[in-house]
Amino acid sequence: MLFDFFPSHTLTTYLAKKFTIAIVSWLGVLVLVLMALDLLGKTGDILSVEGNGNAELWLYVSLRTPQLIARFLPYSVLLATIITLMTLNQNSEVTAMKAAGLSAHQILAPLLLIGMIVAAISFVFNERIVTRATGTLKAWEAVEYAAIPEDRATRTNVYFNDGNDVLMGATLSGRGEGTVLGKVSYYERDDAGMIIRQATADRATFAGPGWRLEDATVFNVATADTQQVDTLVVAEGVEIAQIELRRVDPDGMPLGELSDSIEALQDAGRRTDELEAKWWHKISGPLSAVLMPLLGAVAGFGLARSGQLFTRAVIGMALGFAYFVVDNAALAMGSFGGYPPLLAAWAPFFLFLFVGETVLVRTEE
Repeated sequence: MLFDFFPSHTLTTYLAKKFTIAIVSWLGVLVLVLMALDLLGKTGDILSVEGNGNAELWLYVSLRTPQLIARFLPYSVLLATIITLMTLNQNSEVTAMKAAGLSAHQILAPLLLIGMIVAAISFVFNERIVTRATGTLKAWEAVEYAAIPEDRATRTNVYFNDGNDVLMGATLSGRGEGTVLGKVSYYERDDAGMIIRQATADRATFAGPGWRLEDATVFNVATADTQQVDTLVVAEGVEIAQIELRRVDPDGMPLGELSDSIEALQDAGRRTDELEAKWWHKISGPLSAVLMPLLGAVAGFGLARSGQLFTRAVIGMALGFAYFVVDNAALAMGSFGGYPPLLAAWAPFFLFLFVGETVLVRTEE
């Protein structure tokens, strides 16, 4: 019986059902509250655009909700673990199960099984829905909640170096030779890095080579003269390939598309540590749902009448939130090159897996 993790079908169904209901309940509460708070800050910006109304508010909700679900699903699993196990402990159900011969791992097995199912659903949900919603929402935010551009890959605040010179654009849209930069600024600099000429325009298109500024305003620093130019070709060293590489947004790409982008960047000799860490984290991130029952398990054991149940719940919550802190810190270090991408994505998961297992074995087994 000790090596049978599901010795009772009835007990497994009971625990799994109780845990699933708790996850869905906590997720619904968190998403509802956070969505309401988010709308308080965004409603004014959305409705300030002429023609926007309730339909646009609901559109924002439909695009933002998948992001909130993906971000707070692991927290919901942690809270559900603690509440479920505390309730079982207070009602002496844990005591009854242990008296029947079940080990702590057997009691947790149904919760871990549900955690695996949640992780699989989370991965598919992120790949199929969250990435698309993220890409569309970013494109909408780039145009300040006006009409959503047909090109959902529109990027904002991009810049490119051409030797000492700098080409900047508030927006980047289009593909290939049809790429368009919006609200463009071009700075021509000398060898010392000082600006000698500045040109601004509402849009710039690829001139092959260079970028054609239309109706440009040119300011000459040496003479302090300003003149209007119908067309001006600048930044001849900035190629289409450089533009395409700036389109990489790991949050808005599924694994396959992100893999192709990483390969293209590597072929171009660009640093890809940040993207590789995000690639691995798309796999390790959903698996945190498997880790939460183990970290929160400390709340379900020990005698409820000992007065330490609340303390155990706090410890379980602290372990869970510590994982999220370390996970984000490791991912940031991986982005800056402090950790190898693989280590940055997976080290926190295995570290807290060992911590949770050690705590469970030493205290309950």
